This record gives sequence, structure tokens and C-alpha cells, in this order.
Amino acid sequence: MASPTLTADFARQFPELAKSWQAATAPEPRLLVLNEELAGELGMDPGWLRSPEGLALLTGAAVPAGATPVAQAYSGHQFGNYVPLLGDGRALLLGELDGARQRDVHLKGSGPTPFARGGDGLAVVGPMLREYLISEAMHALGIPTTRSLAVVATGALVQRETPQPGAVLTRIAASHLRVGSFQLAAQQAHATGDLGLLRRLADYAIARHYPDAGHAENPYLALFQAVIEAQAALIAQWMLVGFVHGVMNTDNMTISGETIDYGPCAFMEAYDPATVFSSIDHAGRYAYGNQPRVAQWNLARFAETVLPLLAATEELAVAVAVETLEGFMPRYHGLWSAGMVAKFGLAASVESAALVDQALALMTEHQVDYTSFFRRLARAGRGDTAALPAVFGDWLPRWWAMDPDVDAMDRVNPVYIPRNHLVEQALAAAMRGDLTPVDQLLGAITDPYRERDGLADYASPAPPEFGNYRTFCGT
Repeated sequence: MASPTLTADFARQFPELAKSWQAATAPEPRLLVLNEELAGELGMDPGWLRSPEGLALLTGAAVPAGATPVAQAYSGHQFGNYVPLLGDGRALLLGELDGARQRDVHLKGSGPTPFARGGDGLAVVGPMLREYLISEAMHALGIPTTRSLAVVATGALVQRETPQPGAVLTRIAASHLRVGSFQLAAQQAHATGDLGLLRRLADYAIARHYPDAGHAENPYLALFQAVIEAQAALIAQWMLVGFVHGVMNTDNMTISGETIDYGPCAFMEAYDPATVFSSIDHAGRYAYGNQPRVAQWNLARFAETVLPLLAATEELAVAVAVETLEGFMPRYHGLWSAGMVAKFGLAASVESAALVDQALALMTEHQVDYTSFFRRLARAGRGDTAALPAVFGDWLPRWWAMDPDVDAMDRVNPVYIPRNHLVEQALAAAMRGDLTPVDQLLGAITDPYRERDGLADYASPAPPEFGNYRTFCGT
């Protein structure tokens, strides 16, 4: 098979937001993990991707005809502070795959770009395998996400606290348009008074992600509404599985509604809305329970960028944007509430909502493991009254009286998630050259709803000696 055909769609249409660039040379590329299922979906031959020519593509050394690798430029609020120019400091958009829907092929850890801001632009094996593991787990859970196609060791050492083996991740995405992309376009429009770039970017987002918005009376308002809907659904799904993104900056919120950038992310174990994993989130801005509010804040920043496109006057545009944005939280709560009631096997009602709230309060007070609780509850619903902690003794009969559907519960409550201690164990082994734990963990988390013999350790929370978990951005 020949190299896949890639287009240079974004690079051609938005030279203002892209810098043509070449990946750093990988001295001894070696494939660590390849997503054969995803390769097949993309029309790529896994055998070819494993070849020297395939590895050259996966590290950016070989550029398919018609492609123009670029580092994308964008702005963003990082922990609430606006940075006028960020961009892909260690990443390249190789190009787009055309098909039923266009997909970006993107490298991460491919070397410094003009946006590297003093960094080396490189990545190491552990964090790249971490993104592979968690993004594929999210996909298996049915949550919109970028996908991981491959991780290739470069053969070079990367200096962090100590020298570590370098790696490049190949990421597949609906696009890499971010709120931050619009912030940079709006910044330029404000400086020049020319709305051309902003309008072109909005038209591109509509055509690529929300074509129905193009037929609306006000396409740009319809775009804003569609992004709000996509993000409300996404954050609700995060919350329902206990996922903590960890770095919800505006440059990490996609226009498509996919989860992106798996840096200091993790899955909550003991239920607690104040859960924070990121080593740099000292104030808990991106804690588990804050994620819906942060999403709304990010969407407000997106609204600011498209204000000039929403109405003839700024006053009217602000009024329209505020009214539209006010719909985010009710929509999020509706989606989360429906999902949470389903996790308890109940039909929507005031009584069900109250029962859910009581259970979550007990889980918080007694530090109950969030993921395993729901499968244990289903067992209790089948008669195993010892499956739940004794603190639910008074609550359980009230739940039974609601006639829960325990079989439906097992279809929406995963058995296996990327348990933090297992992820760390697998990555530590991979850094020593042993990929077996990574493969075994992938086998569990990419089929998360089907309980299997021999995988009890993958369904159990971390032992006490694992301690308080802290994650890092991987840069």
C-alpha cells in the first residue's frame, strides 16, 4: 500500500493561523503501539504503518504528496489568564484525511516549532502512552474524543528531571479548531478592524462540523448554539464517568465537542466533587465538580470572539449571546440528570432525583469508590445485599421500592476504567521497555462494560499505599 493521501486544507485556507514546519528527525524509530482497528477505519494498512515507510509517516520524516505539515497558531486563557499567542509548540498537523467525514492527522512530540516558547518540543514515552490509553478508554466509553493511532519511540533521549526515552504520538481528530483558534482570529480582527479571517474561520467550522447551521437564518448564532450543545453533552459525559480533564484552558476546548489534550487528566476513584489531580492546579480551578462552570466560562470567551458576527450592533449581539449562553447550564443539568438517573437504573422523576442526591451525599461522606459503586448496586438489586457498604442500609430499601432496571444499569456503568495506579504501573513498565502491562490494560479498558473472569484487579480501586495521586502535564 502507498502512503495515505492527505490534503492541506487548513494550511491552504488559513495561512494566518498556520506555520509550515518540518518534524525533528527520529534517529531510531520503533513502533510501541498501533491502533489497528482505527487504522482500518481510516483506510490505512496496519502492515504498511509498521513498515519503515509507515514509521516515517508516523514521525513526520516522510510527508505524503499533497500534504503541508503546519504548526497551528491559537491564543487562549490558561488558568484564567489570557495569552495572546500560544500555538502548537511541539505538534504538527500533517494534513487531513478525506472520507465520509474529514479527519486531522496530527503529531505530538515531533520537535520544536516557532510556537515552542523556549521548550524542546519533544515528548517522552510515558505521557504519549498515557494519552493513547486514556483517549482509547474514552472512545470505548462512548465519549467524543480525539483518537490515538500510534506511539512511536524516537530512539532519542529527552531531558526532563532525568533523560527519558522520546516518543511521538499520532493523533486523529475531527479537527483541531479550538476556542483559542477563534480567540486569535478575533484578536486580529480587533487589531485591524477586518472581520475577514474571523468570518472565514466560522464558515470553515460550520462547513466541517455543523453543516446544518449553514442553512439557519443566522448561521453564526447557529454555530454558537451547536458548540454549546456539543460541550454540554461532552461535559455531562465526563461527569457521569468521573473523568477529570485537569487543564480546561480555552485552547483545550474544541469546536467539534471532542475531548482533547490528555495531560494531567485522571479518573476519580473516591467520589468527591473537590477532586483535583493536576500538580499545578493549586486552587482547584479545574476540580471535578467545577468542570461544568469552567465549560460555561470557556463558552463565554467563545461568545466574545463571535460577537461581531451575531448581530448588526454590539448591544444586540451581546444580548443574543447572553441569552444563548444562559441555556448551557440547564442543558448540561438535563443531560447529566438523565444520565445519572439511568446509572441508578431509574426512570426520571422528582423522587428519583432526590434518591440520587442522597446516594451521592453518602458517597462523598464515606469516600465510596465511584465506578465500582454502580456495579455493586446492580448486584444488590439482584439480591446480594452485602455488595454495598453498610452506610447505604437505610437508603437501599427506598431504591428497591423504585423498581430499578439492574440489567440496564450494567449497560451504562463501566466495570473497567483506566485506574490511576494501573496506568502508572503500565507506564513505568513501558519506560523500562516492557509493553505487556500496557497491552493488558488496553484489553480491559477498551471493552469496559463486559465483566470478564481474571480481570478483578482492573476493576478495583487503588490500594491505600498508592496514596494521593498527582498528575503532570507531560511537557
